[in-house]
Amino acid sequence: MRGNLVETIAGGIVLIIACLVLVFAYKENSGQDVSGYNVTAKFDRVDGLAEGSDIKLSGIKIGKVTSLKIDPKIYMAIATLTISDNIKLPIDSSAAIISESLLGGKYLSITPGGEEDMLKEGDEIYNVQSSLILESLISQLIFKDKDKEEKA
Repeated sequence: MRGNLVETIAGGIVLIIACLVLVFAYKENSGQDVSGYNVTAKFDRVDGLAEGSDIKLSGIKIGKVTSLKIDPKIYMAIATLTISDNIKLPIDSSAAIISESLLGGKYLSITPGGEEDMLKEGDEIYNVQSSLILESLISQLIFKDKDKEEKA
């Protein structure tokens, strides 16, 4: 009887700790705490990028992707980016979708330009590099090797 009570208490403690971890993770990953100015960027593809993905400059987080939508006229993905107020980016800055690792998610990397004019609320980043599809790169490599073998 005493063993069941100890197991029940231990199970309750584990359940409470698990709930606390979930609440903490939710608060850390929610995009509601982002403040700054909004800019947009249009991409051919945004595979792997999601709302809430980080925006990094020199590997340091400077903002979040706040929305992704499709432009029905030109069929491009429009990403709305919220960048921290204390980071001013030149208008000729570029954005690229980068993989965190082979199995991980993606983030948006910003490379600052050299112009003196800075991006402001509502501006667009025109120099963009869309997401690379790892599977297509691997298949190109495989089929390229097969073509070489057949010609030899």
